[in-house]
Amino acid sequence: MNHNSKFKTCLPPSKIQNSKLGFTLIELLVVISILGLLAGLVISNVAGVRERARDAQRKSDLKEIQNALEMYKHDQNSPSYPIINDVWGDLTTVLSSGYMKSVPNDPLPTQTYHYSAVAATPLHYTLWVCLENASDPQKDTVAVNPCTTSFLRSEP
Repeated sequence: MNHNSKFKTCLPPSKIQNSKLGFTLIELLVVISILGLLAGLVISNVAGVRERARDAQRKSDLKEIQNALEMYKHDQNSPSYPIINDVWGDLTTVLSSGYMKSVPNDPLPTQTYHYSAVAATPLHYTLWVCLENASDPQKDTVAVNPCTTSFLRSEP
């Protein structure tokens, strides 16, 4: 018995010569294009998740700031909110003096929160932030300047 005979295939020699030993170019291109499409979908979805997470953090921060503003108002001899016109550092100074352990900042260093209260109406303020997700269901119907999409909270 020949030692190599046990490793021979059952196919006739003509079939062995015509068999394919790899993938065709078209098969490879189809697989690569499908993988590229899936990768594109995953990457675009992940970017949207980050935007929505930062927007959720912004909304939560505004709620905390709103609670601190209420505590500030109740501590005043004549109930009123801090009279500041959109200078975030000034509001941070007021709230960090016993109303908040640390006043939150926007998750992105290029953006800031906005606050406005004027002396003519000391019982009213406006607190707003620019959102990244333009399709946010809680966005304002008309964006507050300088935002393209904003989220606004006012005195309750």
